[in-house]
Amino acid sequence: MSGAKVEDAHLLVVDDDERLRELLQRYLSSNGFRVSAAGDAAEARNLMKSMAFDLLILDVMMPGESGLDFARDVRAHWQTPILMLTARGDAQDRIAGLEQGVDDYLAKPFEPRELLLRLGALLRRATPAARSAHAEVKMGECVFDPKRGQLRRRGKPVKLTSSESALLMLFAANAGRSFSRGDLCARLGVTLERSIDVQVTRLRRKIEEDPKLPLYLQTVRGVGYVLVPDHVG
Repeated sequence: MSGAKVEDAHLLVVDDDERLRELLQRYLSSNGFRVSAAGDAAEARNLMKSMAFDLLILDVMMPGESGLDFARDVRAHWQTPILMLTARGDAQDRIAGLEQGVDDYLAKPFEPRELLLRLGALLRRATPAARSAHAEVKMGECVFDPKRGQLRRRGKPVKLTSSESALLMLFAANAGRSFSRGDLCARLGVTLERSIDVQVTRLRRKIEEDPKLPLYLQTVRGVGYVLVPDHVG
């Protein structure tokens, strides 16, 4: 996100259900968002080539290219936050989405107010101005700069999703402090503890020399996770 206020954010709704698409457009527009819509992944991809979006609202079940497949493609090219809409109780879709880099999910049917709260949380996490200013954190060949939300490995930038950046920001600001999964969920505004495990696994692949034997983002047995950097400052 380019520093725009949350209420000025440009959202892209991708759903093949025309009625729901129109309802979301009207509701979100009435709450101050700029909203574009697409009926499938192909239409959404074309819009993303010509316009910048601050967040995607993406349905899992779509004809042709599924929401999960589209999310994977989006994450390969853009770091735009993604909120995925899933069938209620379909945990496998939610977990699969998180593994593809989706930032959060919302089960249908949902309360409109909950949608607004989740959108607000994702947008604030993705806004550079909201990031706290802390010293750089060194972890072997990696350096994380919280001021920019940037991870570098051997001097080269490493792409982070907004969820990964928010999680690493929290760990960096509290180096050496253990967090439970529940605490991390509460602080980051997510509801599924499994999502924390997925994000930690993804971060380890980007930070650790051997993700299976982590030196920096460690598991604290019976508690949760802790960041143990080489140096802070």
